[in-house]
Amino acid sequence: MRGFARSQTAVVAAAILAGTTHHAVTDKIRGAEWYLTFLHVADGQRVSRGEGTVVALIDSGVNAQQPELSGNVLKGTDEFKDFIGDGRQDEDGHGTAMASLIAAHGKGATDGALGIAPGAKVLPIRATRAGNVFPDDVRKSIDWAVQRDARIICIASGGEPNEQWRPTLQNALAADVLIVAAVGNRNEGLRSVAWPAAYPGVIAAAGIDKTGKHADLSVTGPEVVLSAPAVDIVTPGRNGQYITGSGTSAATAIIAGAAALVRAKYPNLPAAEVVHRLEATATDAGPPGRDDEYGYGILNLVGALTADVPPLQASSPAQTSPAPPAADSPKKTSNLPLIGVLLAVLLAAAAVGAVITIRGRQQ
Repeated sequence: MRGFARSQTAVVAAAILAGTTHHAVTDKIRGAEWYLTFLHVADGQRVSRGEGTVVALIDSGVNAQQPELSGNVLKGTDEFKDFIGDGRQDEDGHGTAMASLIAAHGKGATDGALGIAPGAKVLPIRATRAGNVFPDDVRKSIDWAVQRDARIICIASGGEPNEQWRPTLQNALAADVLIVAAVGNRNEGLRSVAWPAAYPGVIAAAGIDKTGKHADLSVTGPEVVLSAPAVDIVTPGRNGQYITGSGTSAATAIIAGAAALVRAKYPNLPAAEVVHRLEATATDAGPPGRDDEYGYGILNLVGALTADVPPLQASSPAQTSPAPPAADSPKKTSNLPLIGVLLAVLLAAAAVGAVITIRGRQQ
């Protein structure tokens, strides 16, 4: 598979599984999917399998003949052919790999690749070609997915900021669509979080390795939201083989699958609340709180599905792709001095029998 491919005209490039190796077909492939154990996927799938949820995958298309994906790939579209094709062909295998991480159901109870949300459906949008993704193709693909009521959009790609995407992303988020995108791979040229992952409201997916540590290949930055497995990821390949590779694309697809489980479990929960649930239940890693490597932490699949998570305040949007703090602002502040002042005021007021009224905002 390809890495971050760049050309003069391809402003956006795909964040792909790099450094791949091939393996012969084996019924033991399930055991090689280490992230299934790491994320306690079996426990999560006892709660939800993603039924009724559609994940639009903007990628290289999906091979619908892949046994592990049989019945889980809807008719999509081919942006390269003016939306005439159905997206169910894949020239390089990347889209098929991502679809498998999202919704593969295996070849049986214990063999073949298994995805995070095997009950979900993948809506393939073929918008990458020879490793390149063009901004206008992505923009039109997002619009197409929104018009077809996809509840989640997975974009395992990224590149330089492009203002043409802004209204498209705004419209998708306003339509209650959850978007997950890759932060990008350091070993392929990026030094800051790629777009559209860096856009506020999008879940910027970073990578971890088998030990739960930040993957060196994963780009860092203040926009990082969540982390998920991205190293030595096994997925179906061509000609009956399986492929092992690394890259933030894998983390993106895994988080998209997790979002499908949550949206299926809580069908009436708005996208912003789904994002909030994923953030609030993430396993903190690195420095306490959100940081530039892990974001809000490592995906906690079972927690996202079962934890008692208070809803967002009406005035507090989900903290996706947060803006960096001002250069002269401390990372964390203390409220202790303010609390002391308020306590003193209350005690003084009580001493003189004063009545203090706290007014809320007008309705």
